[in-house]
Amino acid sequence: MTTALNTLHVTNSFAELPSGFYTRLDPEGLRDASLLHVNEALGAELGLSPELLHSPEMLAVFSANAPLPGGKTLAAVYSGHQFGVWAGQLGDGRAHLLGAIDTPAGARELQLKGSGFTPYSRMGDGRAVLRSSVREYLCSEAMHGLGIATTRALAIVSSPVPVYRETVETASIVTRVSPSFVRFGSFEHWLGKPDEMSVLLHYVLKQFYPEILQQHAKADDATLAQALLLEVCIRTAEMVADWQTVGFCHGVMNSDNMSILGLTIDYGPFGFMDAFRVNHICNATDTQGRYAWNNQPSMAHWNLYRLASALTTLGAKPDDLTLALETFEPAFLKRYQANLAAKLGLEQWLEGDTVLVDNWWRLLHFDQADFTLSFRALAWAPENPDTFVSLFNDTEKAREWLSSYQQRLTRQQAAPQQRAASMNQANPLYVLRNHIAQQAIDAAGTGDSSVIRDLLRVLAQPYIDHPGLEHYALPPPADTPSVPLSCSS
Repeated sequence: MTTALNTLHVTNSFAELPSGFYTRLDPEGLRDASLLHVNEALGAELGLSPELLHSPEMLAVFSANAPLPGGKTLAAVYSGHQFGVWAGQLGDGRAHLLGAIDTPAGARELQLKGSGFTPYSRMGDGRAVLRSSVREYLCSEAMHGLGIATTRALAIVSSPVPVYRETVETASIVTRVSPSFVRFGSFEHWLGKPDEMSVLLHYVLKQFYPEILQQHAKADDATLAQALLLEVCIRTAEMVADWQTVGFCHGVMNSDNMSILGLTIDYGPFGFMDAFRVNHICNATDTQGRYAWNNQPSMAHWNLYRLASALTTLGAKPDDLTLALETFEPAFLKRYQANLAAKLGLEQWLEGDTVLVDNWWRLLHFDQADFTLSFRALAWAPENPDTFVSLFNDTEKAREWLSSYQQRLTRQQAAPQQRAASMNQANPLYVLRNHIAQQAIDAAGTGDSSVIRDLLRVLAQPYIDHPGLEHYALPPPADTPSVPLSCSS
């Protein structure tokens, strides 16, 4: 366990790429910064001791007031499509990559978000507000607790520095952790520039997909690009299937917010649904509902097409890339059906289960039932039908669906107790509801990190009861004002 900052082994693989891939610059430190919370559990996974994480030296790194020893601080450039429109050059407008530390799980890059102006900030100020920082800090770990591929969050610092958004807020920095922050837009940036695209392709394959290089020894770039796209399609499909089956909406699924590793990245106006709506939109900026819950699979596929289009720069043939793209739908359905089978306590997915599930979605949609608690209640629904039906306004429709579900369960052998136990390992009791996140934000605004602490405890183990913290599992009271979320969130 590393206890001294200067003994960390730091590598800089991304900084070893040609200079056109980034800009080397120092971040802008936050004055009067304080450590709001540090994720000791993640720190332990990374081999970092609590003493180091809470040290003044580490606070200086977390607050952008000191470099990571041995690191080469930079902001990466990329391009992308935003809400379906080519946006041209983008990049890390408020993020700085510090370098990668060696951990028991391999190299992990540390990136500061909210660490100041960069050449890619465009009209922005390079800062992040406490509100959005708390949300990202919590949701990164909530997704990890749910078993969904994601970037992580190691620390969050706060500062009295004013930041001007819709109102005047205070500044914050989140320390993100990931094997890589390369995204689809990193490839889109080099459209029409085969030399640079080839460099990026080989970097990504060498660092993160060495098995592809092994399987395609001496292959040309076109073949390697097709193999990479195939793997990214599968990872992305599985990630989005996982989103769908926990009621998660990303909110800004632009191609520059899609990870080349199939990780959930760039938490902004996200949301876990309370009342289920099939066309739920979590981002007020998304006026057309492009990234609504039911559109997320098709939007992920659309972004993969943009990645494929960029890869034609390497000579990859459109027909060959299309073959890779066609793996998305079956990979998505395989994961989606497996997830739903587990959530419904089905031993295997059978013909006719699609109808059962579609009718379940229809029941939840028209009743606007709570997504998380409705699934959780299924574990005991067959044995307590009246209690289950009482959760719905349309009790007749609920009883009708429950009857078909009970009939389906007669086709398998598992005992009720066994089925219920397995279902409770697939249906979380706790997710990061917006009103709960707001409670953490309000407390953090006074310097109180206790809500963050308690939330990280339940979100790390969302499938089990946490005595004394049951209120974090409850939907918002009817009179709770909605939390407005936009791209500034």
